[in-house]
Amino acid sequence: MEARLKVDWIKCDGYGLCGDFVPDIIGLDEWRYPILPEGPLDGGRMHEIQRAMDCCPMRALTLVRADVAAARPGRLRRLLTGAR
Repeated sequence: MEARLKVDWIKCDGYGLCGDFVPDIIGLDEWRYPILPEGPLDGGRMHEIQRAMDCCPMRALTLVRADVAAARPGRLRRLLTGAR
């Protein structure tokens, strides 16, 4: 399964710990808010990515399936339920 990171911008307070753990994957802007990669994540680095997610004090990062993250809203239900 290919996955992407998603930020809940309501929860994120810009502590920047996620970018400190994996700076080559999660960049930080000048206010320490995350800059996420556009494409799917490297499956071999999931342990490091999970560690960055777990260290977020606001729990603002989540993993989503890459096909769900890229889906148009009308297709989202079909992708999640498997309906055609």
